[in-house]
Amino acid sequence: MQSIDIKQATEHLSELIELTIGGDEIFITKAGQPVAKLVPVKKAKKQRQFGSAKGLIRIADDFDEPLEDFREYM
Repeated sequence: MQSIDIKQATEHLSELIELTIGGDEIFITKAGQPVAKLVPVKKAKKQRQFGSAKGLIRIADDFDEPLEDFREYM
């Protein structure tokens, strides 16, 4: 997290943007007081599509049959 004066920020804006793309946060100050903050923009998550896994999952016909190891307890 860096602090930079507003006059210096206007001179070096492209460099500051590159730093925020890298993940840094930068506070812009005026007369020693913070007035703005540069932060990277988070990427939006993709919306899930219903039915997108159709055909990828297979359930065996005997999925609900007892396991061989537990037959004696049934």
